[in-house]
Amino acid sequence: MIREVIVVEGRHDEALLKQYFDCDVIVTGGLALNDQVLEQIREAQRTRGVIVFTDPDAPGNRIRARIDEAVPGCKHAYVDKKKARTAKKVGVEHAAREVLEEALSSLSTLEHEQETITSEDMYELGLLGRADSRRRRTVIGEVLRIGDGNAKTMRRRLNGSHVTKKMIEEILNGKGYRDSVENEGNH
Repeated sequence: MIREVIVVEGRHDEALLKQYFDCDVIVTGGLALNDQVLEQIREAQRTRGVIVFTDPDAPGNRIRARIDEAVPGCKHAYVDKKKARTAKKVGVEHAAREVLEEALSSLSTLEHEQETITSEDMYELGLLGRADSRRRRTVIGEVLRIGDGNAKTMRRRLNGSHVTKKMIEEILNGKGYRDSVENEGNH
């Protein structure tokens, strides 16, 4: 049994998680997330803890950010876009059981007290303002298991996870990053 209540966007996400796991779920209804649902999430966080598990897309990131702002201290599970998609759609409901298990075993909690990465760092690291910045952010998000997003979202997640500039440099200079760039060029 998963102790925490898992927050997802839709009923299909809920059905899939309940098919594989003994868990309780709160459904946000997508971007229609309202005050009543936020209150349910607050109560679940107070009594059992919450895992936010939204889709790896822009609406999912917006919902995640709204919950994180309204209900601090939630845990976050992220699924890689490439592992949660069909030909036309992306979302938690399209992920295989192993992918969901991996995401739920690699939780992070965002803490916003300390800024470890500045906007200038993002630029210097190539995570902002370069033709390949999006790809670089995607790789960083995969390696650190914090999902991907635009520069603002990524910076918030990096700071919330206490990631340092040195840690990012090591990832970008590492063999794994170079291999992913070479493999990408072979497609």
